[in-house]
Amino acid sequence: MNKEDINSIKELLSSPKQIVIIPHKNPDGDAIGSTLGLLHYLKQYNHNALIIAPNDYPDFLKWMPGESSILKYDHQKEASDALLISAEIIFTLDFNSLGRIGSMQDAVTASKGLKIMIDHHQQPDDYATYTYSDVAMSSTCEMVYNFIAMLDDTDTVNTDIATCLYAGIMTDTGSFRFSSTTSATHKIIGILIEKGANNAQIHNNIMDTNSYERLQLLGKALSNLKVIPEYKTAYITLTQEELNTFNFKKGDTEGFVNYGLSLKGIIFAAIFIESHQDDIIKISLRSKGDFSVNELSRSHFEGGGHTNAAGGKSDLNMRDTIDKFISILPQYKKDLKA
Repeated sequence: MNKEDINSIKELLSSPKQIVIIPHKNPDGDAIGSTLGLLHYLKQYNHNALIIAPNDYPDFLKWMPGESSILKYDHQKEASDALLISAEIIFTLDFNSLGRIGSMQDAVTASKGLKIMIDHHQQPDDYATYTYSDVAMSSTCEMVYNFIAMLDDTDTVNTDIATCLYAGIMTDTGSFRFSSTTSATHKIIGILIEKGANNAQIHNNIMDTNSYERLQLLGKALSNLKVIPEYKTAYITLTQEELNTFNFKKGDTEGFVNYGLSLKGIIFAAIFIESHQDDIIKISLRSKGDFSVNELSRSHFEGGGHTNAAGGKSDLNMRDTIDKFISILPQYKKDLKA
C-alpha cells in the first residue's frame, strides 16, 4: 500500500461512512481480533461500522470486547444483505479471495461499496480497490496496527483495540513460537501491553478453555496419530462418528495438528477431519522450515495459506483422502528430506 493509497483512504475516512468489516468463514483468533480491533478504531470517528462474519466461531473467542455485536451471515442473511447493499466501504480482513467467505460471496460482489483488503496470505486476488498484502507479517492483527500507524493515528489505540489485536497476534503466532514472529512483532506486542492489553488474562481467556470432552477427543486424536518416517510426516484422522462420541463443538480440534509436528524428526503434519454437514474432509497442514504446505494444499486440496500453515479440503471419503495424501508424498520427497 503506497502513500497515495493511504492519503486516499485518509480522505475516505475523514467523514462518517457506512462500513462493513468481514472476516473469513470459520473465523479464527486473528480474523476476529483484527475485525474487532479495526471496528473499535473506526467507531472513534463516528463511522457506522459493524462486522458480519460468514458463520459462527469457537466460544474461546467470544470474550473479546465488542464481540456480541458481530452479525452471523448464515443466521442473519436478510439483515446482512441489506447492510452490504448500503455499505460505502467494505473491509475484508484475514483472507484474500472472496471464495473464503462462502455464501456471502455473491452479496459482497454485488455491493457497490469500495473494498479494502488487509491480509497476510499468499497470492491475493484483485477484487479490492485498495490492497494491503504482506505475506511476511505474523498476522492480520499486526497489519491492522500498521494500518493505523500508516494513518498516523496510533495515539487512538485504546485498551479495546490493544486487547483484540494482541489476541489475534498471539493465536496466529502460536503464542509467538512461529517463525513469522519478528522483532517488529514483539515491539508491537510491547506497545499493545502499554496501551492496556492484559497479556496474562488474554492467554487465560483463550487457552484455559478445555472441557473434559475436548481432552477426551484429543486423546482419541493422538491414538489415531500415524507417522511416515521416510517422509518426516505425521497425520491424524478424526471421523464424524468419533467427533460425535465426544460431543464435538466448533473449535475443539484447534491446535491438534501441532501435536504431530511436535514429534522429533517430523517436519510435515496434517489432520483430516470428517464433516458430514459439509460433506467434505477438512484438512489442516503444518510444516517446519522451508517446506511449503501452501503450495501442496493449492496443488492437491483446493486450499492454501502460508508456507508453514495452510488448509484445504477433500471431496473423497476419509480412506480415499488418506490414500491420496500418502500417494503424493513421493512428489515432495526431496523437499521433505532436505
